[in-house]
Amino acid sequence: MLGESGRWLCAAAVALAVSMAGTGSVAADSGPEGKALVVLGDSFSANAWDFMDPDNSCLRHGTTAWPVQLGKLMGVNGTDEMVDVSCPGASIDSGPGWTVGMQAAKADKAGAFGPRTELVTMQFGMNDRWGGSRQTLWTSLRDCVFNFVDGCGPESVGQGRIPDYNAVSGALFADRVRNAVTYIRYYAPNARIVLVGYPELFTPGSDVLCLDFFGVAPLIQPRGRAVVEYLDRVDQAQREAARLLNVDFLDARALTIGHGLCSNEPWLNGVFDPRADIAGLYFHPSSRGDAVVATAMYDRYGN
Repeated sequence: MLGESGRWLCAAAVALAVSMAGTGSVAADSGPEGKALVVLGDSFSANAWDFMDPDNSCLRHGTTAWPVQLGKLMGVNGTDEMVDVSCPGASIDSGPGWTVGMQAAKADKAGAFGPRTELVTMQFGMNDRWGGSRQTLWTSLRDCVFNFVDGCGPESVGQGRIPDYNAVSGALFADRVRNAVTYIRYYAPNARIVLVGYPELFTPGSDVLCLDFFGVAPLIQPRGRAVVEYLDRVDQAQREAARLLNVDFLDARALTIGHGLCSNEPWLNGVFDPRADIAGLYFHPSSRGDAVVATAMYDRYGN
């Protein structure tokens, strides 16, 4: 039997073998039996952020996050049959926080992947750099999203104030996650692998960004087209990558359409906005928004 480090170090060899064979049917070693539910992702999976944790240890998750709700529906939340290594700030491979490779290695160390693994979810892309850009969406908040002098229009890409959404593509997305998907597929051959999309934050194709304070004082960026375009491109890339990798895609945007931050009934949190979760992580799903995603996931893959 391969040890934990040996299993992870052989990922490149597995990818090469699968590529040469033209199929994912290479026999796996006799390792762990695996867990029923394995969750990899960023803050839209974890839905909690300890701002007092400088090391970003990722030991906490929101009590109503969709993986938690899904785990409850499947009867595995809080048991040894669920491994959730999602982490705020995580990216595919951009860093400096947890990457998909680091999370997969952490899950593997916990015995997540094996023939009994039923479902593996991956929610990434929001926090990455694209096209040589030094910016991520998070680092763009000050210079672009909340810049009410210069705005956050398409010109902000060339000015280096937001990631280059023109460089986001399904082919590149697939290339960046392919090794992790190949590894998971090899060691968990019976699992459904699902790329999870992001919920609707802003109306696709619009220019306006909103964030409500206390439910009565909306902050509005009227020139936010670059953010909306970026989110649209990530959504398209996830769909295309799922097709290229022959994995499933959960369309969280379709499930939450009409309930973005600018809607009358938001399923994402503002800042102490009682219309969603008053103490919820802003810009992130409320318990209701997460429940919709969890239920859809369970209906399709969890029972």
